[in-house]
Amino acid sequence: MAGALSRIDRIPRLSRLGWLMGLYAENHDHLMRLFAPDRLHVGSHLSSIGDGLDLRLDVIECHRYTVELRLTYDLCDPVTGEPDPSAFVRLYRDARQAETTHCYVGRRWQDVMGMYPPPEALISHRMRMNTFLGKWLEYLAERGHSIATLRRVDETVVPMRRMDVLPS
Repeated sequence: MAGALSRIDRIPRLSRLGWLMGLYAENHDHLMRLFAPDRLHVGSHLSSIGDGLDLRLDVIECHRYTVELRLTYDLCDPVTGEPDPSAFVRLYRDARQAETTHCYVGRRWQDVMGMYPPPEALISHRMRMNTFLGKWLEYLAERGHSIATLRRVDETVVPMRRMDVLPS
């Protein structure tokens, strides 16, 4: 009996990189269930559920194996004039993964951590961004956003609203 492994020793451990890849897969599943972005055309799409806080999904580029998109509320930060919060996502069709590349305009990981961060810091940063995306997608689903509430919009017709002029 001395050679028997304890129950905890028999459970394989998941590395941080493995955990991150799992987040990518979960985010892919959430995105596909909510909005099927791989079927959308390049351009802006708006999801409105009647709460005054519309969600904008911009399909930036579509390629054979990837789709580049941005999720944001239909609001602009009054200071920067940029959408906030934002999540830029790269959807890998073949690998069934969705990676948050950055969460704010001009704030890529290089801007946040420098050009040569230690691998642990880079993985931690990516885990935080992708955990944020997963929680946001779950929240959007709970609120009622879906492919059924999504409609394509023309940029010239529906500009983003500024945050300082929200309806009360």
